[in-house]
Amino acid sequence: MLLKVENISKSFSGHQALKDVSIEINQGEVFGLLGPNGAGKTTLIRIINQIIKQDSGSVFLNGNPISKKEIEKIGYLPEERGLYKKMTILDQSIYLAGLKGVPKKEAKIRLKAWLEKFELMPWVNKKVEDLSKGMQQKIQFIVTVLHEPKLLILDEPFSGFDPVNTNLIKQEILNLKQNGTTIIFSTHNMASVEEICEKIALINKSEKILSGSVEDVRKSYSKNEFTVGFEGNLIAFTNALWTNFELVDKQQKGNLTIARVKSVNESNLNKLAESIIPSVKLRFLEEKLPSMHDIFVQEVSEKKTQPKTDLYE
Repeated sequence: MLLKVENISKSFSGHQALKDVSIEINQGEVFGLLGPNGAGKTTLIRIINQIIKQDSGSVFLNGNPISKKEIEKIGYLPEERGLYKKMTILDQSIYLAGLKGVPKKEAKIRLKAWLEKFELMPWVNKKVEDLSKGMQQKIQFIVTVLHEPKLLILDEPFSGFDPVNTNLIKQEILNLKQNGTTIIFSTHNMASVEEICEKIALINKSEKILSGSVEDVRKSYSKNEFTVGFEGNLIAFTNALWTNFELVDKQQKGNLTIARVKSVNESNLNKLAESIIPSVKLRFLEEKLPSMHDIFVQEVSEKKTQPKTDLYE
């Protein structure tokens, strides 16, 4: 386990920003830190970064209480971007890498590789204020990862990017993960969460109300609905459902019927396949799981008195 946040609480002038929040993140994971505005995500990120101090609880990195020295192993891209607009890309990148302990010569080598990858090398001696917003965002990302952090914290990393550059940054996040970087990914973009996150924690009104793997979380909200594509007689298909399933709706695409089916007694996908294969030609069958977007909206909209059970176990 790379990072352990244990029973963190924090208040500001009587406002409870975090209440007894715990998360665990393994080496090489992409971990989604989710929640509506004001839920406490940024407060937790700042505590991990030692920007502010918690009222109670502990943060451990590699099994040790986090210290100022350990902060050099963290890369942090805040939602509120902050570059020195009058400095050139070169000077700024070397300076910020130096603050994280990277020698000037090594920083130049790493910077060149990143600028070439992002097609920014011709701009290396330009001031930040002369760059487009998209270019500035790319530079912000580069200086965040230039010291090759073991833990990378990204707060809304796609903010301000067009779809092409969003995909570019998304791919770089996956490349960093593949190379062993552990990533905390804070975002409101639930589609991206499903694409790149392995585990998530959802914070609402200062408390963690849901956590676990993305797959397990989605399965826990299953409504036992399935999508079936088949060729054959609809009556034979309906009869095959018998008492275990019911037909919710259907649509026809040539010879292919696409049906939505609901279990009436918690029968699973295998049971459905066994029921219908003798009667029709099965083309595809999948469980219809709710999206992370739907789960997010449902959870933060409901008033909860007790946090939901942790799904890690």
